[in-house]
Amino acid sequence: MCDIAEPFASFQADEAVEGEEGWLYLTRRHKGLAVNACAHSLFFCRLLQALRPNGTEEAVPTSLVGSHGLKVGIIGGGHLGKQLAQVLLALGRAPRPSIRISTRRPESLADLQEQGLACLYDNAQLAAWADVLFLCCLPSHLAAICSAVRTAIRKPCVVYSLVTAVPLPRLKQLLCYNAIVRPQYQCPGQEPTKEWGMKGTITAALQDLAVVQATCPLSSQGKIRVNGKWLVGIFYAALNSSMWQSLPHQKALKLLNDLCFPAHCPICTEQKASCPRFECESFVSKNFACSMTQEETFPWFDLTAAQLRESPFSQLLDKSEFLQKHLALLYQASFGDWPTKQRGLISTKTSLTSAVVEPGVALAHKTSLPTTASNIFSEIPEETADYDSKSS
Repeated sequence: MCDIAEPFASFQADEAVEGEEGWLYLTRRHKGLAVNACAHSLFFCRLLQALRPNGTEEAVPTSLVGSHGLKVGIIGGGHLGKQLAQVLLALGRAPRPSIRISTRRPESLADLQEQGLACLYDNAQLAAWADVLFLCCLPSHLAAICSAVRTAIRKPCVVYSLVTAVPLPRLKQLLCYNAIVRPQYQCPGQEPTKEWGMKGTITAALQDLAVVQATCPLSSQGKIRVNGKWLVGIFYAALNSSMWQSLPHQKALKLLNDLCFPAHCPICTEQKASCPRFECESFVSKNFACSMTQEETFPWFDLTAAQLRESPFSQLLDKSEFLQKHLALLYQASFGDWPTKQRGLISTKTSLTSAVVEPGVALAHKTSLPTTASNIFSEIPEETADYDSKSS
């Protein structure tokens, strides 16, 4: 007979720990999850801003804001939502008007209001305003919140869900929207206290290089791991933003290449090799790439499909350790200008997507596909892919 407790294996660690040691373990894990969630959210915002027109084109983004500010909305003023707002303010160096929070009790966020943040109780208004909408609410509140905001969300807004109990297909159904990103975290073992800066705030922890390295999505160092497809999703989200701003795909690729593969790259200097470059085929099928004109934008990508199925970018990322090292360095550098003696390449020995790719969905790379919009993700069934062309 099968073990009826098997589906609940992830909770067994909690049941096995008792007393003070168990309490410390749970406290460390709680802090570690919050640190990872805030770190990945901040990196996503910086990546998105870097590909916005008139935004920074530096090798490593240093600000969330260019000529066109990124408008960040947070639904939920509990512990996580409040910490995320603090991190974006302190480390993103975003102007106060570019961040807003919606909560049932705005009066409970007096400290954020004193810093100039708009704290309101109107989820639909926030959704209509935001370029990125973070969901930091309780799972029991999610259905009502989605019902209130789904008619207000406008493209190219990205809904970034930190409600880990609700899977992507359900979120897509609740919101009637496909530009959704959802990190999924795993806690395979007990996390050392020092990794998460237990005695300080999350903002302080993310100014420690050891903590940043432990949160890297391409690292084998961290004890808390995010699903590899999250990284795929945020890159496609950045391309969606460039498409909606009518940025030609060659210009978007140049911005992405300048960001990920800078002219003075320590990786390529050490290995005496040329930096890799992103091409159209890195993100769309070969046949579709061949059909694109010079001034044509990238298509609109279904972000839920990108995180649930194979895509050209996930295949490239999974195969190329060289690319993984470049993105790991970009991630690390985006949190600060670390001293040379501290800076080091993050190990990328683990596979990015092997744990989340469903059996049987991958096609051979030589498979010939018709050049249609439904084949932007070559392994996604037509009914789950989405392509919207912005009218001129």
